[in-house]
Amino acid sequence: MKSTNKLFYLFIATASLLVFSFCKGEKPDDTTEESTTGGSTSIDNKQISAQNVFNSIPARAEIVKLIGESKIEYDPSYLNNPDVASKYSLENSRALNLGAYGADLSVAGAFDQTQESMLFLKCVNILSKNLGVSTAFDQHMMDRMEAYKENRDSTLEIIAQSFRKADEFLKTNDRPGTSALILCGSWIEGMYVSCQIAERINSENIIKTILKQDESLKHLINMVEASNVSEDAKYVTDALNELKTSFAEANKNQKSCNLETIKDISTKTNALRKKVVETF
Repeated sequence: MKSTNKLFYLFIATASLLVFSFCKGEKPDDTTEESTTGGSTSIDNKQISAQNVFNSIPARAEIVKLIGESKIEYDPSYLNNPDVASKYSLENSRALNLGAYGADLSVAGAFDQTQESMLFLKCVNILSKNLGVSTAFDQHMMDRMEAYKENRDSTLEIIAQSFRKADEFLKTNDRPGTSALILCGSWIEGMYVSCQIAERINSENIIKTILKQDESLKHLINMVEASNVSEDAKYVTDALNELKTSFAEANKNQKSCNLETIKDISTKTNALRKKVVETF
């Protein structure tokens, strides 16, 4: 059971690694000073919320160390189908699945899955091009990935840097809603993976870890609502708010901590993720 728990923590961490790094990059280097660049209060609040979305996710170094110490097999069945990337035609769907594929790319990279990484990188390239942020995933980025392919920590950082560049471009061009949906896609993918593993293995530690994600969800909702996503994407906000209610109910019943405790969370997460990956 100890190795199984390691598998769970690894998957929840790596699936969320991209977003953690993405949010981390939004915060100024000097965290003791407030921004004086003239940004509005709403934007500052949104940045603070994004900064804390994944404050409970382990640092990249811890994840890479865990992979090195544990004999864990890569399982692509948890990840989004790379064959459908080009089918996403709506901007909201492209943004959500860019986030999902970005998380999947981080997972594949963390497991040294070179061929799988290339598949997910192709998905990211397709969607970023369609969203008009292809400069963040240009030939220079791919050359760096190739140069550092033997160094997991470096490749994960290159991925995160590219997504931060896309985030900056979108916000500079008054598209914060698109940027927020990318983050949503990664969070949803990470939670989906977590629930899938929990359903296979009824572990109290796994369930408690899922229940702790209520805080990151609250920050994510605040960020999305501050970004004023389009009407077509309101289903995401509505679903996240429903999940917030489910988390609150589940955390009231932590004494039991079994699959029944997170049944509603798992059901709603699976339904939301299904809609995200199947809305073209």
